[in-house]
Amino acid sequence: MLPTASRLGISQIEETPALEWWPGQSDEQADNIIRAAYRQVLGNAYVMQSERLTSVESRFKRNELTVRELVREIAKSDLYKTRFFDSCDRLRGIELNFRHLLGRTPLDYDELKMHCSIYDNEGYEADIDSYIDSEEYQEAFGDNIVPYIRGYKTEACQSIRQFSQLFQMVRGAASYSLKSDFGDKAPKLNALTITRTPATVINPSPATTGGAFSNPPENARVNLAPGASVKSKTYRLEVTGFCKISRFARSNQVYYVPFDRLLSEYQRIHKQGGSIASVTPV
Repeated sequence: MLPTASRLGISQIEETPALEWWPGQSDEQADNIIRAAYRQVLGNAYVMQSERLTSVESRFKRNELTVRELVREIAKSDLYKTRFFDSCDRLRGIELNFRHLLGRTPLDYDELKMHCSIYDNEGYEADIDSYIDSEEYQEAFGDNIVPYIRGYKTEACQSIRQFSQLFQMVRGAASYSLKSDFGDKAPKLNALTITRTPATVINPSPATTGGAFSNPPENARVNLAPGASVKSKTYRLEVTGFCKISRFARSNQVYYVPFDRLLSEYQRIHKQGGSIASVTPV
């Protein structure tokens, strides 16, 4: 068990056991498998009753489909394609395929290029098959285990860089692939994989307490603390939870602070109700 799972925001993922299906189990257990498959493949998105793949579900309950084939049917459906390919940048769709079907982030830019090539030359369904028919999928999930997020494990994650990039793809118990600062429809890992750069891992504190820092837009206000200059060692502080107008109105801010003023700046921020989400040397 990862001792820092709760602080990293992946305790729900780590503590949820893998679900495995065996023919002969009850209808209730079959429904649990189907719900888990929807949740994983659709990135924790809500599925309305009218959107459910009722024919596919029935075939699974009649033991005509394995869990692997159930996952394939969901991933090839219009329900998945319209959410994660038709409405997204292509590279973002491929990033999400790794999350949804293999439970990890791309290893490097070569993997992204490989799937781009399959998609361009053979089509959408062939690209989906390339994940589900892979040796990796077979070894991790086989025919009867519902895929799950495993990118924080050493057997799925081959470098610290890849581990850190997981947090750009999934965070917290209720994270949805196309919501929050870690979601959206633009690629999250493209530049990181090209440059082989680790991602910054920030504290996933509840947004209700002002602790969930969202990356500021390019034109966001930047505050330069007194004494900060290019001649001194400077740190970038991401601060959340500042009360602006009332105790209900909170904002996120960025400060650049010289090393010799860090302690006093920490004290000032905490006294004003702020929470430091990350500290990065400039």
